[in-house]
Amino acid sequence: MNENQLEKIYGLLKDFSTVILVTMGGPTCCHARPMAVAQVDENTDLWLFTSGDSEKVRQIGADSRVQIHAQQGYTSCVILAGRATVVEDRAMIREIWKPSFKVWFPEGAEDPNIVLLRIKGEEAEYWDSSGVNRFRYLYQSIKAIATGTAPEINEGEQHGNVALVH
Repeated sequence: MNENQLEKIYGLLKDFSTVILVTMGGPTCCHARPMAVAQVDENTDLWLFTSGDSEKVRQIGADSRVQIHAQQGYTSCVILAGRATVVEDRAMIREIWKPSFKVWFPEGAEDPNIVLLRIKGEEAEYWDSSGVNRFRYLYQSIKAIATGTAPEINEGEQHGNVALVH
């Protein structure tokens, strides 16, 4: 894996405050739900808070494969596929706790039912039209409309597939 690609995925993921978590172990093929992001590690591991007795914890127990879908309008999108584990580390829970999570856990970080989901990415795909890429994409879009062609996308900058090996 290219270190720049890992940095690219991390750079995009760290800007998302919410993601869609898709679990595979339910009664149907999959179940998707929005989740608040607690933390993103530089190696792209994602941390989410949930209740230990939640359906998503049961689904992950049956099948640890998950996907994370994150999108900010037209500027960036990341799809991360990997494995989830349930983590009951009280010190970690206190360390990455945010006051906004009190909406779901009124007792705070000491709520005995809180657990963390650690999402360890195995592969990711991204689309990035932020920063300088926004201008590139705008130019390519205008050019495409004017010439009747599709916009040229810079692979590795505006779009990429990345195998994440930790």
